[in-house]
Amino acid sequence: MKVTGTARYAGDQNQVGQLYAVLVASTVPAGRVSAIDTRAALAIPGVTRVLVAADMPRIHADLDKITVPPLATRFIPMQSDTIVHEGQPVAIVVSESLEAAEAAATIVRVSYERAAFIVPETAAVVSADPKKGSYSMSNALEFNKGDAPAAIAAAPVKAGAAYTQPSRHANPMEPSATIAAWKGDHLTVYDAVQHLPAVQNVMAAVFGLPATSVRVVSPHTGGGFGAKAFVWPHEILAAMAAKVVRRPVKLVLSRQQMYGMVGPQPQMVHDVRLGAGADGKLLGVSHAATNITGVTEDYVEFGAVPGRTFYACDNIATSQRIRRGNITLPTFMRSPWDGPGSWALGSAMDELARTLNMDPLDLRLINYAETDPESGKPWSSKKLREAYEEGARRFGWRTRVKGGTRDGHWRIGCGMADCSQGQARFHSTARVCLKADGTARIESSFCDIGTGPATIFPQIAAEVLGLDPKQILAVAGDSDLPYSGPTYGSGTTISTGAAVQHAALGVRAKLARLTGWPAEDVTMRDARIMRGNEARTIREVLGEAGVSELTSDGAFDLPGGAFVDMGSSAFPARTFGAIFVEVGVDQELGLLRLRRATGVYSAGRIINPRTARSQMIGGIVWGWGMAAMEASHFEPTLGRWLAKDLAGVALPVNADIPPDIDVGFVDEFDANSGPLGAKGIGELGATGVAAAVGNAVYDAIGLRIRDLPITPEKILAA
Repeated sequence: MKVTGTARYAGDQNQVGQLYAVLVASTVPAGRVSAIDTRAALAIPGVTRVLVAADMPRIHADLDKITVPPLATRFIPMQSDTIVHEGQPVAIVVSESLEAAEAAATIVRVSYERAAFIVPETAAVVSADPKKGSYSMSNALEFNKGDAPAAIAAAPVKAGAAYTQPSRHANPMEPSATIAAWKGDHLTVYDAVQHLPAVQNVMAAVFGLPATSVRVVSPHTGGGFGAKAFVWPHEILAAMAAKVVRRPVKLVLSRQQMYGMVGPQPQMVHDVRLGAGADGKLLGVSHAATNITGVTEDYVEFGAVPGRTFYACDNIATSQRIRRGNITLPTFMRSPWDGPGSWALGSAMDELARTLNMDPLDLRLINYAETDPESGKPWSSKKLREAYEEGARRFGWRTRVKGGTRDGHWRIGCGMADCSQGQARFHSTARVCLKADGTARIESSFCDIGTGPATIFPQIAAEVLGLDPKQILAVAGDSDLPYSGPTYGSGTTISTGAAVQHAALGVRAKLARLTGWPAEDVTMRDARIMRGNEARTIREVLGEAGVSELTSDGAFDLPGGAFVDMGSSAFPARTFGAIFVEVGVDQELGLLRLRRATGVYSAGRIINPRTARSQMIGGIVWGWGMAAMEASHFEPTLGRWLAKDLAGVALPVNADIPPDIDVGFVDEFDANSGPLGAKGIGELGATGVAAAVGNAVYDAIGLRIRDLPITPEKILAA
């Protein structure tokens, strides 16, 4: 559908009688709106309304019951005249045509009472406040095991430094888009999202409605990367505007508006200190991470998590701090927590290996964590040793020529790092319907954001029902379908996939009962149900029973009715891997090029090797962008993001990526993660890459760069 152009995204949806909305954004980062002159805008033919704060419905008290997240931020613009960041909506132009709305938005005159604003990067470092949203409660703000400072101070070998990375905005190919239509007290929303029920529940709370009065439709989402994971104010504003004008309203954010409405992964500083013995054994690990956040809530990017989960050590200390400033509230971005943290820790481990004159891979093997260093509990599964060995073999790590060999004017270097990502699991449900003609249908409200669930879930059901996956249709993207957990946190396959398997097993059991055979004795193959040497076709069994189809609901439930967990309480769950890269560095021009990469991963059962490999390649490309190109700079004089479109934002393109990206998986079945034996991989590939690239640059030219991205001026500075 995507290749042929028949896939319809949120911005492709249209409703009869719809109006087009364009936001008017604040040009100041702090203060209040003192006046808005809409006369010139209303004079443009086709413009029906220019909505200001006084026109908007008030937020219902039920919204207080919704946590942050899934509500991206509790600060909803246009409920008051307060301005907390540049780009915040202050008015909405509604018109019969998009062109008229866009033109009118440029001539709405807004007057402000400016206030002093806070540049987040230079703000004071403070502790997160659990009262300012729920982000800070997602993990431990402080962790101490043993006495890390004393152990590091006494260690004979030390390494580490401060490692920084800039803010980065996700730039999905599809910008955020919302179409809201009211019919009485029933709201239908077409939206670009990563979790439909979250939008449904938030909208219901905003307007004081039962969730059954809100329907959310999102058949395709053109990339999300976390930017569409939570419910942002523009979605609420579109529904409010539709309620005011009493017609459907379509709001599609421009690329520039994406920077003002949807948060970035925040700028971070990691202070990593390692102490080791002469044999390389870690004696102490300290990882203190600080990230910027907004003034409305405390978003915490738990980048210090790798410090207490990657390596075995008796003395570990990690901490999380924040700097508050006038910016859009940051948010999750592909490989939250472990992506940033693996950059810093992976770089420090390479520095330690250099100090010890030890191979970086051997240093990791010496400090291999057989159990979870934080809890001491056994991993749900872990085959990282096998991934190390296979990755090193495929890359030729043990036989590489070390240290700055030449290829013409390029100096060549190799680096490696660990990959790991925490494993999220979500409550999910699904329905499977088996028809007499040997076809089946899967129903669940999961999102298709390009990761392949509509391919994988038919495979899962087909394995149980003995059908060709092509005979099974996956129907998704509608909140009227059975509840599915979110499509983020690398949790879709492990969660909704398990629900699909459960539902398919239920259908098979019903079919077995119709044959009179015990469900535990049957198998299915080629549209037939079999017990021993006996076999009957699906058509025969259903025909004799006088039914046209069999339906069963399945669920993947979490302990205690939880919405999300990070694996069994008895078996901490992570995915693991190793990334090896070769780079070329031109010191005279400051150029950095990726020449080849090998990633091998321990990630549970791989349901579909093709889509899995594609995911990992995408993650490696994502990691290269983090390492060498991407940055969102906050301009301290104007208090705004400096570049707000792809003309001013460097992203990897085909010309930046060599064809030689080698991806592999070790054979693994994680029985503790769920009935599929699978884990999530959507974010794993992006971890470790930045550290491996930085380590390879050092190998090539002897320059240790601790501030991402590794751009030409940093290479030339040497």
